[in-house]
Amino acid sequence: MSLDWIYYAISWILLLWHQAWDAIGVPDGAVLGTNWAWILAIIFLVVTVRVILFPVFVKQIKSQRAMQALQPQVKALQEKHKGDRETLQKEMMELYRKEKANPLMGCLPMFLQIPVFLGLFHVLRRLNPDKGETGKTLYGWTVEQFDSASVAKLFTAPIAGKFGSSAEELARLDADGTTVKIMAGILVLVMMGTTYLTSRQMILKTGWAEDPQQRMIQRLMLYGIPASLLISGAIFPIGVIIYWVTNNMFTLAQQQWVLRKFPPPPNVTKSGTTTTTSSARGAAQPAKSGGLFGRGKTTPPAATKPAAPKVAGPKPGAKPTNPKKGQSASPKKSRPAKRQG
Repeated sequence: MSLDWIYYAISWILLLWHQAWDAIGVPDGAVLGTNWAWILAIIFLVVTVRVILFPVFVKQIKSQRAMQALQPQVKALQEKHKGDRETLQKEMMELYRKEKANPLMGCLPMFLQIPVFLGLFHVLRRLNPDKGETGKTLYGWTVEQFDSASVAKLFTAPIAGKFGSSAEELARLDADGTTVKIMAGILVLVMMGTTYLTSRQMILKTGWAEDPQQRMIQRLMLYGIPASLLISGAIFPIGVIIYWVTNNMFTLAQQQWVLRKFPPPPNVTKSGTTTTTSSARGAAQPAKSGGLFGRGKTTPPAATKPAAPKVAGPKPGAKPTNPKKGQSASPKKSRPAKRQG
């Protein structure tokens, strides 16, 4: 299947924003080692895509709320069909279908952005001043636009360069290898950090899922994807990393707004995983704190309890007789002894 339509669409949006910033008066040349018209074009490519996908993002949040509301029923099914995985899966799928909840909806916005990411990756990877005129005018570019983007830089590092660029690639881009590695390395770390924060923000607001499959997806989103970027980030052009970081920042702001607009259901937060663990901790903390604080207070009673039987029943003298008789006789003998004294 040809992906040319994606490359044309990405190029069209990118070039449209570059022309808009150029018309506004943003200089096309480098200022502080940066061609801001191209950097802003990449940033507003993100804005365009996220505005288009905003309804899908709202559906994602609503689907997650529906999944949360079903957690008590999911837990009941897990208890009912414990050990019967096949039946459990069928019952859960039937429950999701009946309640119109889609477990995969949480990943849909990310999947829809993958073509955009791949399109930008392909377009920026082609930036090479040595290309012929035919190669430069692909996907609706003019020769002038292609040459301008080929030398576009972020703090003297070309946006087409990457951490793993070969010496030949750097020579074609007229770039310094150390500068490119430093800039790409910093951006990869920022990309990993912001990717982790976007997943963490969502999980903190919605809580961990009861469904093992959903929890596995959450762990993958939280830890797996950021960790994978440490390796895959070496092959991403700097322009693509700028896109990714901007997308993460947009996601953080958008999630904050949407989570305020559509907060988790109160009944779920009270009976869900987050609250149950906190209530369990709350129930456990008094016992623990009582133990910590009570050791000083309970040690005297603990000392008096063994001392009480020793005083009440002098076992050394009562060994030959029954304990009950010894205990009852000893007070009678002690009383006359006190009167005689």
